[in-house]
Amino acid sequence: MRLFFKELGAGEPLVLLHGLLGSSDNWLGVAPALAKQSHLFIPDLRNHGLSPHSATMDYPIMADDVRVLLDAHGVQTAHLMGHSMGGKVAMEYVLRWPERTKSLIVEDMAPRAYKPVHDVIFSALMELDLGGFQTRQQIEDALAPRIHSLVMRRFLLKNLGRDATGKFYWKTNLRGLADNYSRLNEPISSETPFQKPTLFIRGGKSNHIHASDEPVIHKLFPKSSMETIPEAGHWVHGDAPREFVDCVLKFLEAVCAG
Repeated sequence: MRLFFKELGAGEPLVLLHGLLGSSDNWLGVAPALAKQSHLFIPDLRNHGLSPHSATMDYPIMADDVRVLLDAHGVQTAHLMGHSMGGKVAMEYVLRWPERTKSLIVEDMAPRAYKPVHDVIFSALMELDLGGFQTRQQIEDALAPRIHSLVMRRFLLKNLGRDATGKFYWKTNLRGLADNYSRLNEPISSETPFQKPTLFIRGGKSNHIHASDEPVIHKLFPKSSMETIPEAGHWVHGDAPREFVDCVLKFLEAVCAG
């Protein structure tokens, strides 16, 4: 699959992979600072944003989509960074193609299995009759009884588009995501660990990486380190962009120097 992507900056290639129900736009707050040092490739993963839709979706498939993107642009080796679901895609990629990877950065995600927590969101979005709404505010208000967080509702509404007649539609393939959701909660595993520099960045207010996850992380990524940004939640680069960028740049500088 040929993914839609944004490209900016100069330097060594760095691939940024967004989370579930996100898109490449989610990185735009930190991308300009990262682009001062790196050549960024920021795709919409399959079934997200402006990338093609598909009935099939799992981490090996999504990792191969990234490989196809890099092949198409002659990128032989790259740094990989992913948030949440994108972190698992990045983990899958580097474990499959370590020879094509310089380093790995994972934002607030462990390689373990996770409980399904998005089922309510999928059903709430798919049950809306978008043809009955004239404004985004009306859609936001309609979601409020089932999705209580205003921040979450506004994040989800970034997936809305309008067609040529002005009618709303979901850019994201909600049915494809819902049908494959169990696969997206599965762990990442490999018989062979990734033996290159790896950084896990977790939010101090998030519960996505537990102390009990650390032995598995070090087994798969023995050259990994962990940084915690105390005031951030799961969306570390959104909650603490300056601290996040500083952490990433310091790590990449060390990798490139070493």
